[in-house]
Amino acid sequence: MDRSLCIGSAQCVHHAPGGFRLDTARQSHPVAPDADANEPVLTAAESCPVEAIMITLAGSGEAVFPPEE
Repeated sequence: MDRSLCIGSAQCVHHAPGGFRLDTARQSHPVAPDADANEPVLTAAESCPVEAIMITLAGSGEAVFPPEE
């Protein structure tokens, strides 16, 4: 999660309420940063208007989302 990009839209919390929370400054935080990405978390990442949520493979660090260009 790149909190410097987060604009507090709360789309992540809407799509994956168990995966993200907003702090008092409306910045998103993953509830468990090292957890496996499930479908709601992937949907949350895809719906982030500024692509602040990054999902990588644990073993290799290869980007799952956003896809490398």
